[in-house]
Amino acid sequence: MKRKSNQHKSSGFNRIFNRIASTVTRGSGSPVAIISALALVILWAGGGFIFGFTDTWQLLINTTTTIITFLMVFVIQQSQNKDTMAIQMKLNELIACNEKASNRLVDIEDLTDQEIVTIKKFYEKLSKLSGSEELHATHSLDEAEDIHEEKSGRMAKKPAKK
Repeated sequence: MKRKSNQHKSSGFNRIFNRIASTVTRGSGSPVAIISALALVILWAGGGFIFGFTDTWQLLINTTTTIITFLMVFVIQQSQNKDTMAIQMKLNELIACNEKASNRLVDIEDLTDQEIVTIKKFYEKLSKLSGSEELHATHSLDEAEDIHEEKSGRMAKKPAKK
């Protein structure tokens, strides 16, 4: 029972954090945020004349910008992770619903670098096979050569246009 309670609290925290991170990420890229940051820098520079450009004056802006930057790295990374996961899920759905697409490409992001290089080499070979023909369909890893040969055979059998 405790375990479910902890999971529920964790998911509640995650939901709140996701909502805050999304709001902060959207807000930080807005024109209002950029104008506000510019106004803050102008106020800080103007304050230099009032406070005589002391070390404390400079330390204030350095500390403030360092803290904001440090926190924003984590907020933006979380938001980017969520967006990347959503895009991957959408791509996986497109692969899964296309009968000629290879299901091997679902969750390709979880493969090792070497496995991805191997698949990339296959697609480079497929690109060379296609030559100058127009490709209007995605080929699966398993059927690409057969489809290419079939297309090439059809092209060879077509009568020449006069």
